Amino acid sequence: MIVEIRRDTFTPTATLGTMFIDGRLLGQTLEDTDRHLEADPSKKIAGETAIPRGRYLLSLTFSNRFKKIMPDVHCVPGFEGVRIHGGNTPADTHGCPLLGQYRDKKHERVYDCAAVNARLIAELEACQTRGEGVWLVVT
Repeated sequence: MIVEIRRDTFTPTATLGTMFIDGRLLGQTLEDTDRHLEADPSKKIAGETAIPRGRYLLSLTFSNRFKKIMPDVHCVPGFEGVRIHGGNTPADTHGCPLLGQYRDKKHERVYDCAAVNARLIAELEACQTRGEGVWLVVT
């Protein structure tokens, strides 16, 4: 399965995009500022930078911070503990992609996170049960 984040809106403080599962629309994303780390990793500002574009293994693991099973983005260069989760503003990201049902570009927000995050987790659980790999592609 391929989970894709297609970034399309870039501001000085946020990056917004759309998430797809195998080409099907899932929801809207909000990340920290895109500093194009794939070209220059030295531009990272801790807690204020989106993960680099690329392809990453994605699985469900237990988050000690959130105390629940969550999508875990593995082997992100220069990052640790990257999770896809709910939240509303760039202050909620800490380098992680936020997933919501709707977005507000003007105010750099995503909304209605719980149900769409539950759908993502259900899709990942089904893949893991079937023994299939899941990749996150960030473009």
